[in-house]
Amino acid sequence: MPQSGTSVTHRKHLSKSFLPAGHLFPFFLVTGLFFLWAVPNNLNDVLIKQFMTSFAISRFQAGLVQSAFYMGYFLLATPAAMLMRRFGYKAGFLTGLLLFGAGAILFWPAAIVDRYAFFLFALFVVASGLSFLETSANPFIAQFGSPESSERRLNFAQAFNPLGSIAGVLIGTTFIFSGIELTASQIHHLQALGTYQAYLQAETMRVVRPYLFVGLIAWIWGIMIARTSFPALPAETEASGHRFNAKELLDYPNFLLAVAAQFLYVGAQVGTWSYFIQYVQDYTHEPEKTAGYLLTGTLAAFAIGRFMSAWLMRIVSPGRLMGIYSLCNILLVGIGVFFPGWVGVWSIFLTSFFMSLMFPTIFALGIKDLGPNAKLGASFLVMAIVGGAILTPLMGWLSQTTHSSAIAYLVPLIAYLFVAWFSFRQPRKQVVFA
Repeated sequence: MPQSGTSVTHRKHLSKSFLPAGHLFPFFLVTGLFFLWAVPNNLNDVLIKQFMTSFAISRFQAGLVQSAFYMGYFLLATPAAMLMRRFGYKAGFLTGLLLFGAGAILFWPAAIVDRYAFFLFALFVVASGLSFLETSANPFIAQFGSPESSERRLNFAQAFNPLGSIAGVLIGTTFIFSGIELTASQIHHLQALGTYQAYLQAETMRVVRPYLFVGLIAWIWGIMIARTSFPALPAETEASGHRFNAKELLDYPNFLLAVAAQFLYVGAQVGTWSYFIQYVQDYTHEPEKTAGYLLTGTLAAFAIGRFMSAWLMRIVSPGRLMGIYSLCNILLVGIGVFFPGWVGVWSIFLTSFFMSLMFPTIFALGIKDLGPNAKLGASFLVMAIVGGAILTPLMGWLSQTTHSSAIAYLVPLIAYLFVAWFSFRQPRKQVVFA
C-alpha cells in the first residue's frame, strides 16, 4: 500500500536537503541546545580556578570538578538512549533540560552549606542533564537531512557550541572572578584578624547568580520545546521494534575506534581549557582576569574554526580535514610543551581553532551506517566524554608532580596523535556541495 503523500514528500525532502526547510523552528530549538550546554561546560574552567581559591584546595582536587561533571555524562548516556528508544528524541531534550536546570539551581544551597562535595553533586546533576541533551541532539541533527551531509550539518549545529563556551567563560570571568588575588602575607593577615573564612565564603557565593540564571534559561527553553511539534525521522521509524543489542556494535570497527578517538579528544579539549588559565599565569605572570579573557579568545578561535570547517567540508572530505587539523595541533601543543612562555601561550591558544571540528566529525563518522543502532551508538560516543573526567586530573597530577603546567600538555599531544591516525584511515568519499 502506498504511503501518504505528506509522508513520502517529507522523507524525500529529508533525503536531499542539508537543512530541513519547513521544519526550521525545531531545527533552531535543537541547535540552541548546543549553545546552552556549552555554558556550564566552560564555566567549569572558571570554577576550577575559583574553587582553588574559595576552598583552598590543590590543582588535583580542583580537577575533580571535571571528574564529577563528566561522570554524569558517562553514567546517564545509556539511560538517555533507552528513554529515547521508547519515547523519541523530544523526551530526551525535555529530560535533559529539566535535570540541567535543577542542577544549576542546586548551586544556591551548595553555596549556603559551603561544602565542596555539595558543589560536585550539583555539577553531577547538571552533567546528567547535558548527557541527555548530547545523546539526543547530536544524532537528531546528524539524521535530520541528507546522510551525505551529516558531518557538515552537525559541524554547523556544533558551531553554536563555542559561542556558548565564550558566553560561559565571559560570565565566569566577569561575575565569578572577583579580581582579588591575595598574597601569602595578606592571607596570614586576614587569618590573624579572623576574617579569612568570611572572605572565602564571599568568594564561594559569587558562583550562585550565574548558575541560577543559566538554570532558569534551561527551563524556559524546555517549555518552548514542549510546545513545539517535532517531525519523526526515518531512522526512528526504522528503529521501532528493534531491540538494543550492544554486541551488534562490535561489528562496526570504525564505530569502536570513534569511541576511543572521542574519549581521547574530549580529554584533550577539556584538559587544554581547564589548565589554560593556570598555564598563562605560570609562564606570563598575568592576573587571572587577563588569563580569563585569553581563554575567551581561544574559545572565539574555536567558534571560527567550527564555522570554517562546515564550509571547508564542501571541498575536503571530513576525515582528511580532521587529519590535517590533528597534525597542526600536534605541532602547536609540542611548542607549548617545550617552549613555555608567550610563544607557548599563543600556540596553545591556536589549538582551539584546529580542535574545533573534532567532536562533531568523530561523532558523525562514528554513527554513520549504524541504522537502528544509531541511538545506542550515540550513547556510547557521549559516554566517551568521560575522557574529560580522567585525562583532566591526570594533567593536574602531572603538573603537580613535575611542577610544570607545560609538561601536563603532553596528555593532549598524545590524544591528537590517535585522532590523526583515526582521521586518515577514513575512506575517501565524494564531497557533497548541497
